[in-house]
Amino acid sequence: MQWLRQLLGGGRVQLDPGRQQALLHEAQSRYGAGAQLRFPQQVEEVTRLLAGDDGLVVAARIVTEVADEAHADLQAQAHDIHRRTGRRLVVNRRNYRPLWKEAGHALRWPLFALPSGFHPYAQVAAAVVVVGAGARRLDRVTDPTPLVTRVFELLDLITAGWEYGRLRVDTDGAALVDRLTTSAGQILAVMDDPPRLPPAVRELMRRNNTLDVHDPASPRAVGGINPGATMRERLLV
Repeated sequence: MQWLRQLLGGGRVQLDPGRQQALLHEAQSRYGAGAQLRFPQQVEEVTRLLAGDDGLVVAARIVTEVADEAHADLQAQAHDIHRRTGRRLVVNRRNYRPLWKEAGHALRWPLFALPSGFHPYAQVAAAVVVVGAGARRLDRVTDPTPLVTRVFELLDLITAGWEYGRLRVDTDGAALVDRLTTSAGQILAVMDDPPRLPPAVRELMRRNNTLDVHDPASPRAVGGINPGATMRERLLV
């Protein structure tokens, strides 16, 4: 509970809820799938927008809200499948891989159509960069343990979607996985008592598979990504 001691003690920071709401509204309304900018440019702009402690709070909120919305969406999909077919699916936030392995052909990947409108390759990618870069300040504004858990959830959703959910591995998705892995490592590195790595991450770290990464606008492969190797490098500290 170091974060709570910081808030109650000498590490107190001055936060402005009104500014946080304004930052959240700007990130939500100006960026995303409908913006005219390419996703890498959006990430740069939203990252700059969320500078400072209030921006760090907003970034943590975006990551948490998106993970919560994705979980709720998958629960709703599982409920609908059970209603229509009688088939029961287990939605476990700590490890989505069994769900996607069993029913990926029947599931819709949730991060492209969330109620908040946040896009994984725009606002979410930027928020992930911000919480990683601000890892040493996180315990002044929030509890980093549930936050890093949500970061791992998003990492799990994307990599399971690649493997079992027909989610295309493109440069934007690969960049997001790279940012999630980096930020998770940055947060864990400054925690006094970091949580154990979740099962999905441990499973991937035992692998050494390189996936082709495609241009978002064409079927052409432009590179590769080895999630397991990257996780071993950045999370085993």
